[in-house]
Amino acid sequence: MTGYVTRSNGAGTVLPDEGKTVRRRFGVYDAVIAALLVVLIVGLCLLAYPTVSDWWNRWHQSTAVAGYARHADSLTVAQHKQAIDQARAYNAWLATTPDRWHPSAEDTRRYDSMLNVTGDGVMAYLSIPKIHMQLPIYHGTDQSVLQVGVGHLEGTSLPVGGPTTHVAVSGHTGLPSATLLSNLDQLRTGDTFAFHVLGETYTYQVDQIDVVLPDDLSKLALDHGKDEATLITCTPYGVNTHRLLVRGHRIPNRPDHTAYDTPNAMLARLCGLGAGVGTLAVGWLVLLIAGWRWRRRVGPIPVRHRGVMRR
Repeated sequence: MTGYVTRSNGAGTVLPDEGKTVRRRFGVYDAVIAALLVVLIVGLCLLAYPTVSDWWNRWHQSTAVAGYARHADSLTVAQHKQAIDQARAYNAWLATTPDRWHPSAEDTRRYDSMLNVTGDGVMAYLSIPKIHMQLPIYHGTDQSVLQVGVGHLEGTSLPVGGPTTHVAVSGHTGLPSATLLSNLDQLRTGDTFAFHVLGETYTYQVDQIDVVLPDDLSKLALDHGKDEATLITCTPYGVNTHRLLVRGHRIPNRPDHTAYDTPNAMLARLCGLGAGVGTLAVGWLVLLIAGWRWRRRVGPIPVRHRGVMRR
């Protein structure tokens, strides 16, 4: 009967070291398989990161939009009127300000208080039907704002419409963690976008698209009697040396049947992805453990060498 491999030294002595060698080979095999699985899992995580991060940010954005809409619906008629009236008074003051691009500290404090009914800096939200995007609009254009939504450019009109107003909002393009305004370059003349402010909607139709240097503000000038708005993002994609400006003029509201992100839909995507990745990881782990236990139960594989066997 063939047993574990041993080696005879020619004098009747049996040297039982082949079994240990086979066991060592099994140990190396286990380590290699485990390392390959780790590399595979890490690789999949890196590949999935942009999608997962974008979904995560879209969940936060849709949650912010839904929260803002709920809060706007809870305002009394008097509170709503006061907020809108204050914003329009601010716009009228802005139209007469000699240097609206260099506000004083007091001017900025006043600006920050405008339309900030939720207390978290969200003044409105933007919808762009063509690219199925709906984003919260925050006061200012700090990086902390532009990582999670679009920012209203201080020095431009607040998004409540009216003559001699020009709203400007800015958002990032090309972030690996969020889509934001990455698809703004798909808009063409005739497309529309809208601002939603305290339950009211202000719709604009694209009539001009420009590419300018970052410090060129000439396209954001107030045109007497007109109601305009401009969306701003970086261009070219990944280079960001210029700014893409998509301008529109006010038109009557149109029905919007676009299926935008909702908190529940985005959360379902995240949970589904998490469940899939978790199931895959557990499956790999079960296979690895099962293989390891099987090899321990079976033991080293008997090997027959020429002139070397155990009786």
